[in-house]
Amino acid sequence: MDLHFSPEHETFRQEIQAFLSTNWQFEKDAKPAPEAIKAFRQLATEQGYLYRGVPKNYGGGEQPADVLKAQIIAQEFRRAGAPTEVLGVGTQMLVPTLLECGEEWQRERFVRKTIEGEYRWCQGYSEPNSGSDLASLRTRGELVGDEWVINGQKVWTSYARDANYMFALVRTEPEAPKHAGLSYLLIDLNQPGIDIRPLKQINGGTEFNEVFLENVRTPASWIVGPRGGGWKVSRSLLKHERNMIGSLDRSDALFASLLGLARRVQRDGAPALQDSAVRDRLAMLAGHLEVQRYSNYIQLTRESRGQSAGLLQMLNKLSQSNFGHLVAQTSLDLVQNDALLTGAPGRKLGNERWMNQYMGSLASSIAGGTSNIQRNIIAERGLGLPRDAANPTGEAS
Repeated sequence: MDLHFSPEHETFRQEIQAFLSTNWQFEKDAKPAPEAIKAFRQLATEQGYLYRGVPKNYGGGEQPADVLKAQIIAQEFRRAGAPTEVLGVGTQMLVPTLLECGEEWQRERFVRKTIEGEYRWCQGYSEPNSGSDLASLRTRGELVGDEWVINGQKVWTSYARDANYMFALVRTEPEAPKHAGLSYLLIDLNQPGIDIRPLKQINGGTEFNEVFLENVRTPASWIVGPRGGGWKVSRSLLKHERNMIGSLDRSDALFASLLGLARRVQRDGAPALQDSAVRDRLAMLAGHLEVQRYSNYIQLTRESRGQSAGLLQMLNKLSQSNFGHLVAQTSLDLVQNDALLTGAPGRKLGNERWMNQYMGSLASSIAGGTSNIQRNIIAERGLGLPRDAANPTGEAS
């Protein structure tokens, strides 16, 4: 494995650095106006640095696939503190799915306004009795004239109250086998029959929601992929979701924050970072992080040669989830009684904010498919092991 970039790629790095020094002159801790951020993103996209996989006629940068150039862009934008692509399920999950599975008019209508942040999306997958066994969902869609009429309930719908639209799996073929009876529909949330109710979390947050759909309507053409083919479309989308959750950048940022915490908190009258037991824990975490990093290097090397990343790609999301758990355990040991505090109006959050990371580490074991389901996928599809006796069909969300 060669960890050095070619002279061509180093020249490209210099090009990126020059672009950033000219067009992004804010300090890392500055808070530029939204208009400045939007203008920068538009310029960076026109130059081919952002949304490289999105064609220009849909508002993207449209550049040939080059995983090494993409890596350099991410490194240099992060180093400069410059805005990258708009994050969220719309840009990171729906847009790649539409590019892969959608019709031309759907790409033209939805992709540009999604990557520019005008359209905000939420994901309608989980239901009260359909989580890991996603194919058992019961929300129904009936084709009446030129519209789908949808009735049912979705749950754990992140940021639904802030969204304009939902992409959802809906049962449209009730007589078909459960995997063959699903369709992937796009739904406008600004209409009668939509009832969004926040789910209050133990930390006081309300990012998750229940969404009730009563005689909700969406045009017959707002279906991605063939009727009854939603399961196959969802496979594409969950791949993008797992890649989003398993990003190495998330682990790097999390570990850097943990190191900062260890420098701030005291243990026996000295910074906790000087405690040998704490340093052992941090060294163990650093080892986990380096395993993720070199796994990423191997994947990048294979992809740059046009090869499949293989089994390693299946491990990304699971590795990041496990890493988040280990960080949570260490952070709670460091903050100790501060973890019992709650936020109060007018008071800046302190070490107690690490409780949010702890709760988030639990949620990451569920998002994008539970960790146990992911282990089954790795064992059965990656390693060729026999199917789990408790999961004889081998199907997983």
